[in-house]
Amino acid sequence: MRYPDPAVFGHDPWWLILGKALAIFVFLLLTVLVAILAERKILGRMQLRYGPNRVGPFGLLQSLADGIKLALKEGLTPAGVDKPIYLLAPIISVIPAITAFAVIPMGPVVSVFGHRTPLQLTDLPVAVLYILAVTSIGVYGIVLAGWASGSTYPLLGGLRSSAQVVSYEIAMALSFAAVFVYSGTMSTSGIVAAQEKTWYVFLLLPSFAVYVTAMVGETNRAPFDLPEAEGELVGGFHTEYSSLKFAMFMLAEYVNMTTVSALATTLFLGGWHAPWPLSLIGGANTGWWPLLWFVAKVWTFLFVFMWLRATLPRMRYDQFMALGWKLLIPVSLVWIMIVAVLHSANITGVIPGLIAAAGLLLALLAVNALRRRLIHHHAPAPPPPTATGAFPIPPLPGQPAPNATTARETADA
Repeated sequence: MRYPDPAVFGHDPWWLILGKALAIFVFLLLTVLVAILAERKILGRMQLRYGPNRVGPFGLLQSLADGIKLALKEGLTPAGVDKPIYLLAPIISVIPAITAFAVIPMGPVVSVFGHRTPLQLTDLPVAVLYILAVTSIGVYGIVLAGWASGSTYPLLGGLRSSAQVVSYEIAMALSFAAVFVYSGTMSTSGIVAAQEKTWYVFLLLPSFAVYVTAMVGETNRAPFDLPEAEGELVGGFHTEYSSLKFAMFMLAEYVNMTTVSALATTLFLGGWHAPWPLSLIGGANTGWWPLLWFVAKVWTFLFVFMWLRATLPRMRYDQFMALGWKLLIPVSLVWIMIVAVLHSANITGVIPGLIAAAGLLLALLAVNALRRRLIHHHAPAPPPPTATGAFPIPPLPGQPAPNATTARETADA
């Protein structure tokens, strides 16, 4: 049996369930350690500077040193905080980020010490909705951290994060709807099995574009890192946190990045299926090899996270909210209607091409609308300043100097 049948889940012995859960936890921790180091190295190279290069050979032990440093630092609790909630907030952020990975398929059915088991902890008929529900709980940790700190700027950062989740989780959920329509299931293993021949990134390009944008906003990463915008909020919701409590927030951020990257891989990049032309090799999608393809796809998305951070400036908050409510959500609604109508027509061999063409056209229209909004939209020019005759006033772009004559006459006098 190559693809996991839903009936195979729930029959593993207890030691195998415990082993798979522990393996997922270790995988996420190691991914976080490597991702922090890789991000600092990549940002350094992109900004023409050295990244970490002191601790260990080529700086490879920098993440471990940072973790030890945070663990040994004094944990300060400011006066005036709501202590129980203040201490509970980092835990609320970390636990949902890790438990969401329980339904991510990382490979097909394999043999572990003589037991046939899928490389997936469990699966549900509504597994994708489970991921949405669990990851939505994580924002409570951020909101409660801002509120319990008893400080204005952390509170504003927590409120921003809740607004981002409300805005971008709607667009994210709508991008899933086209996948559900086309695959006929909400089970993650079923969605991966439906992409054996064609990945949904080619058939459902607008859904993929909306999801990638929403997942960056959902994880509060640049250019959408407004809940911790140090320019106006100092450090955001975790301003008053230090030591291990601060480390838990960082852990939650990077685990969330890994989770949304794994979900993007599952829904749109064929999950653990080997990419072409490796898929033409016999046995590429059997055994333990698919685990390698899955990890490589996840790291591709993690690299995109880091690339965006090094490339794009932070958006203004009104631009960020307008992008979610005025572009992503309308595009998702129109796209769901197109997919539903064309898929219900059920013309064999023609519908996939029509859906792909319609998706490409809609994606181009959306990109053009975004370009016009962000580049060609300007606020009305302010009125020219009145001439005082005292000092020359430099002209605004496209306007003559309002007091050039007066300034010249004053200089001659």
